[in-house]
Amino acid sequence: LDQPISPPKALQGTLRPYQLQGLRWLRFLRESGLAGILADDMGLGKTIQVLAHVLLERERGQTLPVLVIAPTSVLPNWQAEVTRFAPSLSMINLSGSKRKPLFDQIQTTDLVFTSYALVGRDIAELSLHRFSLVVLDEAQMVKNPSTLAAKAARKIQAEHRLCMTGTPLENHLGDLWAQFDFLMPGFLGTRSSFQKRFRTPIEKRRDLEVARTLKDRILPFLLRRTKDQVVKELPPKSLIVKRIDLEGKQRDLYETVRLSLRVQVQQSADRNRIQLLDALLKLRQICCDPRLLKLDAAKTAGSAKLEQLCDMLGALVSEGRRILVFSQFTSMLSLIEEELKRRKL
Repeated sequence: LDQPISPPKALQGTLRPYQLQGLRWLRFLRESGLAGILADDMGLGKTIQVLAHVLLERERGQTLPVLVIAPTSVLPNWQAEVTRFAPSLSMINLSGSKRKPLFDQIQTTDLVFTSYALVGRDIAELSLHRFSLVVLDEAQMVKNPSTLAAKAARKIQAEHRLCMTGTPLENHLGDLWAQFDFLMPGFLGTRSSFQKRFRTPIEKRRDLEVARTLKDRILPFLLRRTKDQVVKELPPKSLIVKRIDLEGKQRDLYETVRLSLRVQVQQSADRNRIQLLDALLKLRQICCDPRLLKLDAAKTAGSAKLEQLCDMLGALVSEGRRILVFSQFTSMLSLIEEELKRRKL
């Protein structure tokens, strides 16, 4: 881990010292035939560290594709990061109803993206391929090893496995066991033996000796840095743009209203600026939360932004963060408040 390492030549960006350390750690795991959890705080650049690792693999002759499994809402951010930092890597996104023809491209692509929602449905096809690396982003999503997504992820043929999460422990130590069971099956024993040896003594009896034993065992395979630890390496403020895709009923409603407003504007005699701005306002409201339009069809459309916000806030709160949320619509803040109360945040 102390060996110097140079960033890959194809990386379009500069790695900070702690990110270089993360890259060294990833290389150590790969060269040792081990797996691990990259658990840096949100905003510390877990994605760029993994992309740098993939680029180094390519420079050293690796030709097998990399599979990234992530929540649907996170996939656009991955694609944007690849375009920004690793444009030399080819990629395909196996999401949506038109994904089937893309399966033939898997073996000739550098990065293959799929979602937790679809990996279970597509496992028969995915299990036919061998990957150099399979990455679980927001890996706390496999905390229940009995789900279809968790079972499918374990069937992927890969030379190397990696979890990424800002919250390796979301509810209890069972979350940690589930991730290591994907990474290195048997490393922490069976689920029942882990419960008996670690969970019960630590969670119910607060046994510090057992907690130290567990920490020592997983320490080489879990890398976590908080913002407080690397604050001297960080700029005064980091601006991170999260791009979120509209899906399902929300997207259908957006298209219906967009087409209707377009006709209204085109048919207007003067096509005045006020009418155009009003149309854009309605579309912005649908993007935030369809309920802002107060239409019957909007009541069950759902909000991709609100769902993503709550996921982010849950992770940040678990890290002890204090969060300030802005919106240009006070009515949107009311909807956020209602949802946060429901989730007890």
